[in-house]
Amino acid sequence: MDDTSRCVDRPDKRGPRSDTLDHVISRIDLRGAALPEGAALRSVLPRADFDVAAALEKVRPICEDVHHRGDEALIEYAEKFDGVRLDRVRVPAEALTEALASLDPQVRAALTESIRRVRIVSREQRRQTSVTQVVPGGTVSEKWVPVDRVGLYAPGGRAVYPSSVIMNVVPAQEAGVPSIALASPAQKEFGGLPHPTILAACELLGIDEVYAAGGATAVAMFAYGTESCAPASMVTGPGNIWVAAAKRYFTGVIGIDAEAGPTEIAVLADDTADPAHVAADLISQAEHDPLAAAVLVTDSPALADAVDKELVPQVAATRHVEDRIAPALGGRQSAIVLVDGLDEGLAVVNAYGAEHLEIITADAAAVADRVRNAGAIFVGAYSPVSLGDYAAGSNHVLPTGGCACHSSGLSVQSFLRGIHVVDYSRDALAEVAAHVVTLAEAEDLPAHGAAVKARFDWTVPGT
Repeated sequence: MDDTSRCVDRPDKRGPRSDTLDHVISRIDLRGAALPEGAALRSVLPRADFDVAAALEKVRPICEDVHHRGDEALIEYAEKFDGVRLDRVRVPAEALTEALASLDPQVRAALTESIRRVRIVSREQRRQTSVTQVVPGGTVSEKWVPVDRVGLYAPGGRAVYPSSVIMNVVPAQEAGVPSIALASPAQKEFGGLPHPTILAACELLGIDEVYAAGGATAVAMFAYGTESCAPASMVTGPGNIWVAAAKRYFTGVIGIDAEAGPTEIAVLADDTADPAHVAADLISQAEHDPLAAAVLVTDSPALADAVDKELVPQVAATRHVEDRIAPALGGRQSAIVLVDGLDEGLAVVNAYGAEHLEIITADAAAVADRVRNAGAIFVGAYSPVSLGDYAAGSNHVLPTGGCACHSSGLSVQSFLRGIHVVDYSRDALAEVAAHVVTLAEAEDLPAHGAAVKARFDWTVPGT
């Protein structure tokens, strides 16, 4: 039997059903036969279309224009894409101060608490130098050194994300990065400055180098440098497809965290889960973007039916229904996936490699221990993804599009480089010299061996 024949209600293209809201998400039924493996299983799971390669060709000339014309190009692209003419790209210091002074006290308190919690977790991630004695007189150490300068990106499209400022800045600070700059798109509503809540978050964190630049132009600014912005060693932060394409364009020129795609949530749940909680959590990520993915994996048809039913009133009562939530839940990237049992559910979520994975089952902690592929795992009914987005202490800059199968989320480690330091005495080198010479000659690289022999005025022992 063709694996795809097991899919129920999965036409290739489905639009949102927000007109009646009688059915907001499709189903994929994988019950009744052995699951396919590897790529075959991934091929039947929902995923958004996100063609970074096609976008790459569009951002290439933009990046090169920024390379050649610097700030002038940035100003012109802000006018073209953001509808505002800038006097300068760098945000003046007084704008940061004013943004924080005018910030709602409750928002300030929430940001401060989020910073505190993320800093607690980030501080524990810093690695210490290790020294290993291989032989007497011969050591190999590994020291961890921060990158010299980072350019951080905070999106500013459909929503404002001061939380992304925190998630980028705090681990960079805790890693000891000496030079940190941040970019966020110019906002016409605010006279060409980034959103004031973004600026307030920067001020709270002590980041005074901020630029009104968005999308691919911001990445190019950090990669090449301009008159007002020094080039960076690395660029991190979430963004749209143009940010992802620019990161791919500069891979090998600068370090990047990941090519972030649309956000996604997967929930592995059994009949102990509250359908109202599951529906709310699926909707919470769907409100990011019409390409956001919301996936429920369950062995309980009753839960699937209850969640489907619960989605209808919750979606109807939510803001951003027509432009984000309904298209996201109704898109090919979202579905309820039915499986025979918990083992099959784990196989599905491990193949999917979700950015955010909730485990809402009996003995959820034990189930979470069996998950191998996820950007972040949220255990139990009281650890929703929204907690991680803001105030769990974890980082919300996470791998998407299945990249959690091979990549990690942003952390202090993202900004550190491990450097081996080799320190051998004369006696320690002499003790292993014959092996070095032998391997050099086996690889037909005699000069490698000669470099060892040159350090001794006698025949290398054993040769």
